Amino acid sequence: MTQSSSSLNAPRRTRELAELTSGTTVDVLVIGLGATGAGAALDAAARGLSVAAIDAHDLAFGTSRFSSKMIHGGLRYLAQGQAAIAHECAVERGTLMTHTAPHLVRAQPFVLPLTPLTGRAGAALAWAGFRAGDALRAAARTPRRTLPGPRRLSAVETARLAPAVRRYGLRGGLLSWDGALADDARLVTALARTAAAHGARILTRVRALGLDGGGASVRDELTGATGEIRARAVINATGVWAGGLVDGVRMRPSRGTHLVLRSETLGHLGAALHVPVPGTSNRFALVLPQGDGRVYAGLTDEPVEGPVPDVPTAPETDIGFLLDVLDSTLDVPVRRSDVVGAFAGLRPLLDGDGRTADLSRKHAVLTSPEGVVTVVGGKLTTYRRMAQDAVDAAITEGALPGRSSTTSRLPLIGAAPADDLLRLDAPARLVHRYGTEAPALRALGTEDPSLREPVLPGHPVTRAELAWAVRHEGALDESDLLDRRTRIGLVPADREAALPAARTALTRGGTVARG
Repeated sequence: MTQSSSSLNAPRRTRELAELTSGTTVDVLVIGLGATGAGAALDAAARGLSVAAIDAHDLAFGTSRFSSKMIHGGLRYLAQGQAAIAHECAVERGTLMTHTAPHLVRAQPFVLPLTPLTGRAGAALAWAGFRAGDALRAAARTPRRTLPGPRRLSAVETARLAPAVRRYGLRGGLLSWDGALADDARLVTALARTAAAHGARILTRVRALGLDGGGASVRDELTGATGEIRARAVINATGVWAGGLVDGVRMRPSRGTHLVLRSETLGHLGAALHVPVPGTSNRFALVLPQGDGRVYAGLTDEPVEGPVPDVPTAPETDIGFLLDVLDSTLDVPVRRSDVVGAFAGLRPLLDGDGRTADLSRKHAVLTSPEGVVTVVGGKLTTYRRMAQDAVDAAITEGALPGRSSTTSRLPLIGAAPADDLLRLDAPARLVHRYGTEAPALRALGTEDPSLREPVLPGHPVTRAELAWAVRHEGALDESDLLDRRTRIGLVPADREAALPAARTALTRGGTVARG
């Protein structure tokens, strides 16, 4: 896999879109470039199939950039009696951490502080759950070296790892581990580029106007030009928007909101936190330090009625709820003015009875009478298995060559064994986001010393990362750079301050498109 074969940029997009709309027929057309869609494009291309994948907006434009950035091992589902989903999550977590993306997914420690909100019975139940989670790890054959086991903490140890926790009544804590992404949108970018390296045509700003089993009518959202992309099989991987393209697919999305706080608001956190939601027996909010001067706190699970927006907003009711949960456990007051940003993602749940929080997270693959394969449900953690199942169904529907999936052992762009990553001559932060490409990105600063400068004071993203995103990661406008290739845009004030640097990167990169 070479850098040039995986690079996405404006000239490549223009060339490949022209090829596709000039009468070329591909084996598989994927609609949607979130984690599942990009994963499906990679799965199909790695099987030797010709692939086109399109999105009306950008890579990771929808739900895939609004997660908790966690690669969960499935403990929640085990507690709900959904053992098969729990095991699937644990297996996929291990695959990402040990084979396909060890640069992007690391072991994240979590502390559950044992405060008066967590009684003796609740603590015993949580400890049993963490032990069961460790058994899931073992069953999935994830090495202990990759993901440590749980242990009990003294009150002193708990306070040292989580100094913001209220000391009054603190009996100690429970330490557990799970997988955490450097960034969910970066995972999608890596998937798309790896698919491109295997020959897939990855096209953003191309909207599907209508589709059937033989392809789609499309519109170039940059020029307004329309055309047809023909395919032998079509996969609809548009998540919460799936029902708008295929009749009979009924979605019931739920909203998950997160707060964005400055790290100094909570002091130095040596671990993420499980914060019990008052009045519930087995529900927790998460406090997640990001290593970039920010902390995320979430999340909610609220049903969403009516039309699905392109970009959901976090309502004040969700923000107030999360602040109340934090106030129940933290000694440091977190006020509304401390919330420097908020984001909300919509879970693509298939419609069913009961509360959205109770709907199954198991994914479903549906084939319409017109022959379109739709994949919905699931979780970010299980994107690879969802993609594999969708491609299996497309192969059957399109009578395509039936080679087996190889993605469970296929490294994504930048991936390498953990020990090799440690030896790279580049800052740890870049290695964790770009893997083996980190030295090349760092070298851009030698080519142009101005690229070593931070995009804005106090934030670690450099101008070199913006240039890299334009040259190699398909960024076409300021929002691609600030909202998805980097996450500067999660704080509106930071986004505004970074706009001049983003515009400079686009001009120097030769990109004149605006979304």
